[in-house]
Amino acid sequence: MCGIAGIIAFNDKANTYLDSLPDAIQCLKKRGPDSDGVFKHQRIALGHSRLSIIDTSSGANQPFSDTSGRYTVVFNGEIYNYASLKQQLEAQGITFITNGDTEVLLYAYIHWGAAMLNKLNGFFAFAIYDKQTQTTFIARDRIGIKPLLIFKDDDKLLFASEMKALLAMGIPRIINQTALYLYLQLSYIPPPYSIFKEVYKLKPGQYLLVQNKLVTTHTFYQIPYQANQLSTQSYEQAQQQLVQLMEDSVKKRLVADVPIGAFLSGGIDSSVITALATKHHQHLHTFSIGYKDEPLFDETKYAQLVAKQFKTNHTVFALSNDDLFGNLFTMLDYIDEPFADASALAVNILSMHTAKKVKVALSGDGGDELFAGYNKHAAEWRARQGGWAARLVKWTGPVWANLPQSRSSRLGNLVRQLNRFASGVQLGHQQRYWQWASLMSMQDAANLLVRNINQSQFLQAQNQQLQYIQNGQKGSLNEILYADMHGVLQGDMLTKTDSMSMAHSLEVRTPFLDHRLVNFAFTLPVSYKINAQLKKRVLQDAFRQILPTELYNRPKHGFDVPLLKWLRKELKELLVKDLLSEDFITAQGIFHYPAIQQLLQQLFSENPGDAAANVWTLLVFQYWWKRYLT
Repeated sequence: MCGIAGIIAFNDKANTYLDSLPDAIQCLKKRGPDSDGVFKHQRIALGHSRLSIIDTSSGANQPFSDTSGRYTVVFNGEIYNYASLKQQLEAQGITFITNGDTEVLLYAYIHWGAAMLNKLNGFFAFAIYDKQTQTTFIARDRIGIKPLLIFKDDDKLLFASEMKALLAMGIPRIINQTALYLYLQLSYIPPPYSIFKEVYKLKPGQYLLVQNKLVTTHTFYQIPYQANQLSTQSYEQAQQQLVQLMEDSVKKRLVADVPIGAFLSGGIDSSVITALATKHHQHLHTFSIGYKDEPLFDETKYAQLVAKQFKTNHTVFALSNDDLFGNLFTMLDYIDEPFADASALAVNILSMHTAKKVKVALSGDGGDELFAGYNKHAAEWRARQGGWAARLVKWTGPVWANLPQSRSSRLGNLVRQLNRFASGVQLGHQQRYWQWASLMSMQDAANLLVRNINQSQFLQAQNQQLQYIQNGQKGSLNEILYADMHGVLQGDMLTKTDSMSMAHSLEVRTPFLDHRLVNFAFTLPVSYKINAQLKKRVLQDAFRQILPTELYNRPKHGFDVPLLKWLRKELKELLVKDLLSEDFITAQGIFHYPAIQQLLQQLFSENPGDAAANVWTLLVFQYWWKRYLT
């Protein structure tokens, strides 16, 4: 795992930007603290900061060039099948001087060209420069596990693993108003958008060819899904194939020349990964977070059951709310684009402690999106099935709307969820998906902004998230999962894991997102994934015989950071006297203060509803704005 950045100047005017690359690479040092380097040739510069995982010798440092000096690569990620690719290339007469995957990746491109992308099993973002043709090849992995940001204008193309590196290269800091509007609703910025105009996220499964001023975009992979071409294999056969794919995926992700471990929450996903990993890795290190002050959300007892059964070296980090709050500003200081998923705080702390013992950790990211594991998936299933329970909640909608709602209490949160279900069940599939994905309504978000929203640009952006969902009677829950893979997984879950782990130089690998497993999951009928009793049905049943029985038939609690308490107490002064004060809001010129004032009044009322989450979204943006735009 590493950080990469690069500058391709299209003319002499842009050559001065090449000198900014060393500063950009220094911004990525937490991604790669072990070494760094810069390569320059005429109008191109490539930079790299390295986290050594496979072949930790200095001979594998980057930028890395072939023996002829014609080709140079900077690479972030891991190629899990590099050993077999290396054998194929050696059979073609290629001699290798290192034992790592970077050299294999480079020679795979030299030998097969862009077709090599379809041979790779791994996660990656990389750039390869050809001196002879002065062509640059830039690619991102199939699922979007590794980030890659692109800036292009008439003079140059810049790329980097993180926004802070682009800022160090001098990109214009102009807010993308559509992205801000999306952020206020979703709490993250969905790909391919970024907070800045002219900066976009290269889509998963895409590559760029850059030669002189000509930049062409190509797609080498899309998640295959045809609603009328689902698998006809039996449920039992599907379970068997899932076990085989999962075991091979986990085994491939255990290749490393450094200590390796696994996050173990006590849920099904991480427990499956731990169970399979211990078949191939003795004395596996596993790590969990416990919540001293929130026993309802503390699931460490389930993690410990799994750890005991599979004999892992298990560590529990028991956190108080003070521990969480104590790390809040460290987290906010690292993010370089507004991102308000508060669970990032827990991932940040887990990564910080885990990185003290291992350099690589396996994670269960992707299991919920592939196999329907979220509460919203159960709600969507019930909305589509209908039935008396769904109709009852719908008919009693006015009751839920008028009862006190809050995320901070069990009863208040139940009322909040019933109200969201009652209002959502009356909508079409696309509109319901957007409402349930959003923390703030479109109208409330628009009311907060001083500038009028460009509706055509917003609808275009919204459609990119909703295009996979049919609005009529046809379609199935698989479309919702497909949309989640392109939206919430990329924009929220993977962004959170990458940024928070990289803040502590920890590589996180995601076995559920092996492209073979993803392809398989989207051949399965919805009935294999969810029914009235069970979410992630095929996954749970496939591993039922080897996991502790206590993991089954229990509610999935999740964890909510105590935002309401913090915003009313510890963060109150920062809010009302600084970040959301009338003077600051007026001088800033982005938000409409009366709408801010109304939201704060709701926050401090007896019926806060979603005000805490919405105020948190604003706080994160304001903190980011002060850090990067003042």
